[in-house]
Parts: sequence; C-alpha cells; structure tokens
Amino acid sequence: MKQINKRPSKLLLKKGDKVEVIAGKDKGTVGEILKVDRTKQRVVVRGVNIVTKHVKPTQNQEGHIDRFEAPIHYSNVLLYCEQSQRGERIRIEIDSKGEKTRFFVKSKIPVA
Repeated sequence: MKQINKRPSKLLLKKGDKVEVIAGKDKGTVGEILKVDRTKQRVVVRGVNIVTKHVKPTQNQEGHIDRFEAPIHYSNVLLYCEQSQRGERIRIEIDSKGEKTRFFVKSKIPVA
C-alpha cells in the first residue's frame, strides 16, 4: 500500500486560485480551486473531474445520483496567468522588506 506523508506539505496553490489542468481527461480546462488537501497533495477544481455516485434509497430518503468534483493531484494543474492566457509555474520571491510574493516564472508577473 502506498504510504502518504503525515505532515502537510507546502503547496504554492491556494483556495480561490484560477488554475489550468495540464494532464488527465480534463486537460486544458480552466477552473477555480475549491479545496486544497495538503496532506494528500490534492486539489478540488470547479468543473474538473466530475464523477457520479449512485445513492441507494433508505427509509429516510429517496435514491438519487450525485454529481460532484473529485480531487486531482496538484501536479496536474498550473496557476493560470490572465495576461499570457495559459498556465505557468510559480515561484516565491522575498523582497527587501521580507515580504513573500508569488511570481509567474516565464512572464515574471506577480500573482494577483
């Protein structure tokens, strides 16, 4: 069985970031991050990796079909740059005041 790190890893992606999927069945799709799971290194993106789950009826509720976004690995997404209209890698730089800012690697534009 694959062992997962117990300690949460640092990810450069945050909730609310606009990302582009670069691998998988939804490659090329742009969406917003809804949830970040740092321990499993996975993100949930709006409109990406939609799965269906059939729920059996119980005494209290009727049966139905749920459709929801399943998590994907964070390595399969890149932060989306509005100016260059594509996903780009990001880097953290520390300025002279000691503040951290995220920058796109190729276009050298700070992330808004």
